[in-house]
Amino acid sequence: MEMSEKSSSASTSISTYLLMIVLIVLALSTVALIWSVTALVEGDQTVAGYLLVIGFIAMGLSVYVLFQSRKRAASMKIEAPKVMTTIECRKCGIKNVREFQRGDFVYKDLEPCQKCDDKMVITAIYKEVKEKEKTYGV
Repeated sequence: MEMSEKSSSASTSISTYLLMIVLIVLALSTVALIWSVTALVEGDQTVAGYLLVIGFIAMGLSVYVLFQSRKRAASMKIEAPKVMTTIECRKCGIKNVREFQRGDFVYKDLEPCQKCDDKMVITAIYKEVKEKEKTYGV
């Protein structure tokens, strides 16, 4: 899996810990609702009412947190930066810029130059930085 695939899948998923907490609270709220029905059948209406309120509030909060975290994870999409490689001929000075390829490293000898047949060398590897639009507060 490439770096860009890892960062995009990580940004759209929910934290495992948060998901576990939400599922535990959801399970406990279901248990509270079941106990409220049991207490109602036994004739204890006050306990049944309290358990019913606790169960519905906990269930509502867990569902709300689940949907909000999914929405936030989807909005926090991270763009992988574009990595570029500069290739230069030592003899004639021709420069080429191309996208980074796996196995590239600085001072790596590459194919011969089209102009002078001397070997070309990778002289720089860098990420392309896009300038953000400047917004001026009025």
